[in-house]
Amino acid sequence: MLSSLLLPSLLLIIGLALLVWSSDIFIEGAASTAKHLSISPLIIGVVVLGFGTSMPEVVVATLASLDNSPGLAIGNAVGSNIANIALVLGFTAIIAPIVVKSSILKRELPVLLAISVGAYLLVLDGHLDIYDGIILVVALVAVMGWMIKANKAIDTSDPLASETQSELDDLPELTKNKALIYLVGGLIILMLSAKMMVAGAVDIAHFFEVPEVVIGLTIIAIGTSLPELAAAISAARKNEADLMIGNIIGSNIFNILAVLAVPALLAPSALDSDVLYIDMPIMLGLTFMMLLMAIPRKGKAIIHKSEGILLVSLFIAFLILLYFRATAV
Repeated sequence: MLSSLLLPSLLLIIGLALLVWSSDIFIEGAASTAKHLSISPLIIGVVVLGFGTSMPEVVVATLASLDNSPGLAIGNAVGSNIANIALVLGFTAIIAPIVVKSSILKRELPVLLAISVGAYLLVLDGHLDIYDGIILVVALVAVMGWMIKANKAIDTSDPLASETQSELDDLPELTKNKALIYLVGGLIILMLSAKMMVAGAVDIAHFFEVPEVVIGLTIIAIGTSLPELAAAISAARKNEADLMIGNIIGSNIFNILAVLAVPALLAPSALDSDVLYIDMPIMLGLTFMMLLMAIPRKGKAIIHKSEGILLVSLFIAFLILLYFRATAV
């Protein structure tokens, strides 16, 4: 009986490993291609470094929706946002206190909260349909336009500007042709690895007779959040807290507006009641907590180790909750 789990487990594990690796290749190729096109470093920071780490979620959501598994896609979008805040931000804060200095981030955090609340109100009717998808895509274009404009106007002395430039300087120098190979090749491997993950995850969900959305909220969400975790740890080691927070904000905005739009457009469906009344409110609560933690206290906005421990503890509690939900099915 357990032998029937071997192939799906291998597909999931190998797909996950390839997903993380190809995500890095894709981002390096995209950033280098943008540099060759003389695009502003801060624009690259917003579009490539911020949103590029969400490409795994987009690909997984697309393939899951085409495979008629919208619950997996929805769980991935919501679960990734929960993991980005509770796991990625929390784990990084445990490594070293996070000092938020950039003014643009303090403006983007309320925007993220507003988008999260707006998306929740959009699906309160219990359905994610094509009209919701259109609204999310229009909002994505508007928010990206605002973020690009805001980053163009950012002062060069802002910590986010210097940290973004430093991150771009650390990327390998690629020729234009090699950058395109990285970009296209990374995207192709990303799609293949995501297909493997989705196939393995769906089979595992069917084997244990748990809703696909639970797999999306756990294994898939954590797996697709690994690029953000790797980027966060790297930024923490380089003392680039603002860039790390910026990546999480950009990723979470993209997860809501782009990733959640995919199942809405490709596989409209009813939302699982637990997602609507438990998981999405948890996502909103964590987003609000991140906003509170980034508010300056005594002139500084510092996310301390104790707050990191709290966030990680909440993530573990969330996983325990999901376990009991899965076993109760």
